Amino acid sequence: MSDLAAKSCVPCRGGVPPLSGEPLRALAAQLPHWDIVAGHHLHRQFEFPDFASALAFVNRAGAIAEQEGHHPDLCLSWGKVEVSIYTHKIQGLIESDFILAAKLEQAYSTKGGSGH
Repeated sequence: MSDLAAKSCVPCRGGVPPLSGEPLRALAAQLPHWDIVAGHHLHRQFEFPDFASALAFVNRAGAIAEQEGHHPDLCLSWGKVEVSIYTHKIQGLIESDFILAAKLEQAYSTKGGSGH
C-alpha cells in the first residue's frame, strides 16, 4: 500500500488547477486498482460476496469520509460498491482525492473484501 493512506485529506478552497500530467500519473501509479476517468475523477468497483458485506463497506467508507472531511460518491448494489472521487470545488483531482482512495483501498483490503 502506498504512503497515501497515512496522510490526511486537506480541504480544497478552490483557485488551484486540477492535477494533470506527471503529478497525476505519479499518484495514479500508487493506486493500480483505481481508474482515472477523463482526468476528472477516480473510479473503482469493489466486489463482495453479498449485499450485507457491501453495505458494511459503505458504512466504513462513510466513516472514513467523515473523518477526512472529503466525501466520495458511493453506489451500493448486491455484491458491489462503485466509488467515484473528485474535488467538486475545482471539478478535478487533487492529492486529497488519492489519499481518500488509498484509505478506502486499505479498508477494503483489511476488512474482508473479496480481493482485487
